Amino acid sequence: MSSVRTTPAPAATAPQPGRGSLTPVQRRLGRDWRLAALFLAPTAVLVGGLVLVPIARSVVTSTTERHGQDSVFVGLDNYIALAGDEQFRTGVVNSFVFTAYAEVFKVVLGLSAALLLHHRRRGRAVLAGLLLLPWVVPTVVTAFSWRALLDPIFGSVNTLLTDSRIGPLLAGAHLVDIWPAGWLSDASLAMPSVILVNVWKGVPFFTITFLAGLKAIPADLYEAATIDGASSLRRFTHVTLPGLRHVITVTVTLSSIWTFNNFDLIWLLTQGGPGDATAPYVLVAYSKAILQLQFGAGAAVTLVMLPIIGGLVFALVRLMRRNDADAPSRPPGAVRKAMPWAVAVTVAGLLAGASPQIFWKAALVLAVILLVAAAVGRMVSAFQTWGHRRASSLVSGLGSGVALAVLLVFVLGPLYWIVVTAFKSEDQIVMHYSDLWPTPWTLQQFGDLFTNQPFGRWYLNTVLVSLASTVAALVCAALAGYALARLRFRGAQSFTVTVLLTYVMPGALLFIPLYQLLIGVRLNDSLWSLVVTYPTFTLPFATWLLTGYFSSIPIELEEAALVDGCTRLQAFRRVMLPLAKPGLLAVGLFTLTNAWNEFLFAFVFLTKDEYKTLPVGMQAMITGDVVPQGQLAAASLLVSIPVVLMYAFGQRFLTEGLTAGAVKG
Repeated sequence: MSSVRTTPAPAATAPQPGRGSLTPVQRRLGRDWRLAALFLAPTAVLVGGLVLVPIARSVVTSTTERHGQDSVFVGLDNYIALAGDEQFRTGVVNSFVFTAYAEVFKVVLGLSAALLLHHRRRGRAVLAGLLLLPWVVPTVVTAFSWRALLDPIFGSVNTLLTDSRIGPLLAGAHLVDIWPAGWLSDASLAMPSVILVNVWKGVPFFTITFLAGLKAIPADLYEAATIDGASSLRRFTHVTLPGLRHVITVTVTLSSIWTFNNFDLIWLLTQGGPGDATAPYVLVAYSKAILQLQFGAGAAVTLVMLPIIGGLVFALVRLMRRNDADAPSRPPGAVRKAMPWAVAVTVAGLLAGASPQIFWKAALVLAVILLVAAAVGRMVSAFQTWGHRRASSLVSGLGSGVALAVLLVFVLGPLYWIVVTAFKSEDQIVMHYSDLWPTPWTLQQFGDLFTNQPFGRWYLNTVLVSLASTVAALVCAALAGYALARLRFRGAQSFTVTVLLTYVMPGALLFIPLYQLLIGVRLNDSLWSLVVTYPTFTLPFATWLLTGYFSSIPIELEEAALVDGCTRLQAFRRVMLPLAKPGLLAVGLFTLTNAWNEFLFAFVFLTKDEYKTLPVGMQAMITGDVVPQGQLAAASLLVSIPVVLMYAFGQRFLTEGLTAGAVKG
């Protein structure tokens, strides 16, 4: 989204009274420090009590070891033990491999999709909406749909590849060892398959972000390059890529933080298997802390990764706060141009050493994609040079149409499978007939879902938790966002940076100390545990976005209300809040969908069936090797429909809110 551009700018404020009219405390703490303290208190308590304090407590916990009911201080022993822990080393390598390959393919496919949409005259909004669906649907739906599609016996992927003779060709080219392939059960294929699913879910975010970046590139640059005789490839390398450099860097850095700390998608697909082939470091921390009750060892696993995460966060903050004033401090042009290549070569070398089997397969797939794109671009340029404009347009349109068709099949295929499977009978699913179109359509799976599972209870739990946590985050974010945008007080900049830092801090650092905290106050195994903790990952972004939105509202409107006799509180309630409705709706939609989809905290904090939310409940429907595909498809459809409808009806407010917040933010 366009919200990844910058952090909130200093607030525009009314003319200030002279220094003589301020008390000594106001001169020291700022004119509005009392009201700012009141407005910021809820956010400060939540962020401090549920993010900063738990991280500090995690540091202390990492120096202890559980002996029976007691925790014994062991100093750095937990960290030293990780050096010889094979499971931990495997987890770190898996997280690195998973993140690096996923980001490369998300950039390539996201940029390709953005370019295809950017040059379309008709249907761009509809296509963008369709491409956004994988990012909108809950992660649990993503995992179960792909898990069923990749099933070696009943999955449609093997069936379609076998019928089209592509599968045997893949085996002949040694891209797969045997056919039919066990995509998630074969140690050599499990990691590429998990990466594929992550790419499928992440490409829409990259596409929308890059599309916004392409719109910001001045058309004059392309016209000048065309007049100078530059080919389409040269225009791409000398105009498009430089224009997108900042957007690409910020998007990749932010996505890398999310991907490196991913837990729910991998757990739902493979639970880290087969063996430890796909287990990330977060799963290692979960195993040690939650399953083995060694909180100190689990905390050490998450904290030892903190320098890597901290480096990414530091880079992200600098990128998002960068402006023209920073230009003199940038490295020289030659160094700046060489840095991306140096990073690429370093990452490629590490990947080749860490996963040689995946490396050459990924390189082959990338080479094919780039060669096809280059060949089409060369043909278009050649026809233009020869003066065959009609042939050039035909080749360009045909290439774009085929590429878009392939992309839409890749994006919409799993979602189509969910819909048709939800309306199949059990016999159709087991016997594997009428695979692409139910014959007849039936509601059997929906009836079985509510009869055999407490699905209604899970749905109600999810609704209650999502609404409660959204209201809490919205109230706190509105107060804090207004204070940071409008009030003058010492420490406003530091508070803004702290909020941004807590936003990008992953849940992997928090779930262990929060679990201990909830046990201590006896809130575990209750819906309150989720209502209280969900603002940790929604409130920082909500505050950041609303700060930018409040800053975009003309200050003259608020000044007029103050002149008419309103207090600051009355001006906030009667003027600012009504004008900020698009921003508030955007924040509400964001927080509601995040709470609706959340898995890690609900999975760790809840064990009783009556308190489970939809993602955790759906995961519990699988017992051993028994996977009720029809019921899961029906559940996935019922879980996804509210989210898709919310984004469909709230898209205008979401775009307006995010745009205003990003431009000013």
